[in-house]
Amino acid sequence: MRAVRRFTVRASIPEPLAGLSRLATNLRWTWHPATRDLFASMDPELAEQVGGDPLRILTELPPAKLERLAADPDFVARAHAAVGDLETYLCEPRWYQRVATERASGATGGTAPECIAYFSMEFGVTEALPNYSGGLGVLAADHLKAASDLGVPLIGVGLFYRSGYFRQSLSTDGWQVEHYPVIDPSGLPLELLTEPSGEPAHVTLAMPGDRQLAAQVWIAQVGRVPLLLLDSDVDSNDDELRGVTDRLYGGDSEHRIRQEILAGIGGVRAVRRYCALTGHSGPEVYHTNEGHAGFLGLERAHELITRYGLAFDEAVQAVRAGTVFTTHTPVPAGIDRFPLEQIQRYFGDGKLLPGIDAEQVIKLGEERNPGLFNMAHMGLRLAQRANGVSALHGKISRRMFTSLWPGFPTEEIPISSVTNGVHGPTWLARELRALLGGDGEGDADRLDSVTDRELWELRCTLRRRLVDEVRRRVRASWLQRGASALELGWTDQVFDPEVLTVGFARRVPTYKRLTLMLRNPDRLRERLLDEERPIQVVVAGKSHPADEGGKALIQQVVRFADDPAVRHRIVFLPDYDMSLARYLYWGCDLWLNNPTRPLEACGTSGMKSALNGGLNLSIKDGWWDESYDGKNGWAIPTADGVSDPLRRDDLEAAALYDLLGQRIAPLFYERDADGVPSGWMSMVRHTLATLGPRVQASRMVTEYVEQYYLPAAAAVAAANGHDHEGARSVARYRERLEQRWHHVRVIETEFGTDDAGELVVGAPVRVDATVDLAGLSPSEVDVQAVVGKVGDADELYDVVTASMEHVGDGRFAARVPLPHAGSLGYTVRVLPHHELLTTPSELGKVVVV
Repeated sequence: MRAVRRFTVRASIPEPLAGLSRLATNLRWTWHPATRDLFASMDPELAEQVGGDPLRILTELPPAKLERLAADPDFVARAHAAVGDLETYLCEPRWYQRVATERASGATGGTAPECIAYFSMEFGVTEALPNYSGGLGVLAADHLKAASDLGVPLIGVGLFYRSGYFRQSLSTDGWQVEHYPVIDPSGLPLELLTEPSGEPAHVTLAMPGDRQLAAQVWIAQVGRVPLLLLDSDVDSNDDELRGVTDRLYGGDSEHRIRQEILAGIGGVRAVRRYCALTGHSGPEVYHTNEGHAGFLGLERAHELITRYGLAFDEAVQAVRAGTVFTTHTPVPAGIDRFPLEQIQRYFGDGKLLPGIDAEQVIKLGEERNPGLFNMAHMGLRLAQRANGVSALHGKISRRMFTSLWPGFPTEEIPISSVTNGVHGPTWLARELRALLGGDGEGDADRLDSVTDRELWELRCTLRRRLVDEVRRRVRASWLQRGASALELGWTDQVFDPEVLTVGFARRVPTYKRLTLMLRNPDRLRERLLDEERPIQVVVAGKSHPADEGGKALIQQVVRFADDPAVRHRIVFLPDYDMSLARYLYWGCDLWLNNPTRPLEACGTSGMKSALNGGLNLSIKDGWWDESYDGKNGWAIPTADGVSDPLRRDDLEAAALYDLLGQRIAPLFYERDADGVPSGWMSMVRHTLATLGPRVQASRMVTEYVEQYYLPAAAAVAAANGHDHEGARSVARYRERLEQRWHHVRVIETEFGTDDAGELVVGAPVRVDATVDLAGLSPSEVDVQAVVGKVGDADELYDVVTASMEHVGDGRFAARVPLPHAGSLGYTVRVLPHHELLTTPSELGKVVVV
């Protein structure tokens, strides 16, 4: 028999233990060992079965056991102490409160925003809340956790997926099989947002065909940060609309655009309702984590139009001032695009966003490819501040979006970078935290007090734990594939606790090159089976259900690993999730990453390994491009300039085999008199000391606060003050530019020295120009002299710029020190100027001689 409905009944908690419910539903427990220990002590066997999930422990613990614990004064005291510790954590001033106090006192000027809304399509807070597919979601959750620790007043916003992403298993022949379990939110650490009447609070959105999409709002409390998750599985929706949030990254374009409309427009409405019902401060700054929720800017513009009477262009200026956009993809193919007719269908009748015309929406997302609406383009046009997620990715993003800023050199395109980080308390092994103190942010004195032997023994302990987990999962996987328990005795010998262990675990798109290690199977076998210096490799990862090519790559690895000759040295573990990830990050000696450069935006898995003393073996892409120093791991050489991708793979795979066999394995197996690989441990120490602080999400969030959130809040105040006069001023200015800019031109220029002296580095030169401003005033433009090296085609590079002074009658002059020796050139250009623009390139307008 099948149940017609699934529901969860929560346990009745005895009054002395009432605080346990709050401890179980605040997800701070995911990075707070003392809270997990408290719940595990209630029933260690049950805790092991449910993965340490406190809410499931409370739900499944027999009432009699709860009563006995409530009568145990020692346990009650521990529970009360844990609740008190949580209360202190939630209420005490932290780093951000000190920043806000300093700014309010006038020490640094301006005020700190009382709330920032952070939108993402997925959040990987814990495997107990399966609302993520991979790195983007885990990064988003780490952002919330670090913000909580720092006291940054974030509200997270996303969707709740009734089937999560998917559970992965393998068929008999090694093909990925997807399963979509039904998830009951009432059994998760979630609370439903309710009206004063007790009824669920709903947000509604107009859909084509005179339909209404309604969504309820679940709240996950991530430390100090509320995470709002919209859920379309409500009775008032028809079956089609009810399924909008059925699964993550599933369905067709129609399903996708509904999800993104709900996440963006519905997300803003959910935040408004949450703040109204709870008294929480409303957001001043909005952070869009990738373009999926980009429609949020349209909802905010709609609010300004309907509440304050702003024109659309004025509302856009106000929205831009308070928006931060983070792009995560280094390739155009990774960006969401929708047919224009689809945009017209959802926005054309004016019911979804009254006061905003579909053509105004389309203009924000237009691109050169006719007929398509580009979500990243809209995200960039609706955000005054944008960034990539590593220094290299920032460069790639500036190059990728040059069409939005025609006429500007790539280095002046206003997309900067904040390198991703990982939440140390979540990912650092408890034993390493105890040995070194802190959460991996670096304590040189503590690290110096630990001997190589102590550190090595701990690394061996973590490796043995991984080996045990590998054996358990390999056996379970083979049973699921149809094997008999009688034929699986060999799984007890899979992996060796003393062998150099390599980890490769991530999503499986083509560019990550899961099968690069298989380019020459014989050479890989040599490394695996070397009698003196063997390696063992654990592989894990999911392919998108629609990616047949990715599934084929997984099957190649599985078939290779099924070979009885090597299956004790290489395994593929299905159903990669946060639980498995922790074992890998803790226990692997070496973390392998071999994407096609420069297609890895950041790649935080290697950071988590480094946090635990693992060394990285990686292509210099993403974060590794800026973090590799020759002492914290190895860089796989790249075959730059080789256009044939197969040839490139062959060359880089050969380099990988050489590094493993000639440098890495010998260093690992070279032991001193105490049996410790001193050379290897020197690199581990260096990694912990230098990368430990650098890879932290706390560093990342601090950078976002200082470089993005605080300036954005100041821009919001300037734009919205005095009846939005700042936004209106910029809109009027942009309208003047649209009318006059195509008539602006540089008529003539002159170049020389004051005394006809010799041209040497540092000597000042004079640049004069006559400019037709086409009716614009000199204060509305920035006329710049540009001097730099000149190439064979007369293109300038390594330039310096100097704003020219208006000397009357359209004439401008500047003195510029010569910046370089060699062949130099100069030009003059005209840029827009307005005090509320962040950079001269912001509007994408330039006139050059």
